[in-house]
Amino acid sequence: MTLQSFLLLGAALFAVGLYGALSQQSIVMLMMGLELMINGLIVAGGAFWYFLAPETADGQVLVLVAITVMALEMAMGFAVVTALFRAREVDLTDEAKDLKG
Repeated sequence: MTLQSFLLLGAALFAVGLYGALSQQSIVMLMMGLELMINGLIVAGGAFWYFLAPETADGQVLVLVAITVMALEMAMGFAVVTALFRAREVDLTDEAKDLKG
């Protein structure tokens, strides 16, 4: 595969994630859209690193760190959403914006 193929895949993932993040009102679906956007960036970044500096493993390490951080962030996000739903039965972004303060 070529660099252009990976960049096209990354752009497609980012575009689908952006559409999902902007069009959904459910907090979980919003988080899934953000996850897809981050995955698109990781694919594009890893492809750049692989095609520009294949002799070093820096890009692979960065991708693994980014995926680990993303998994932790999503786990914390789902924990907050679960706690919010259990406490106030709020699962939409329109209802959650009234909770600040």
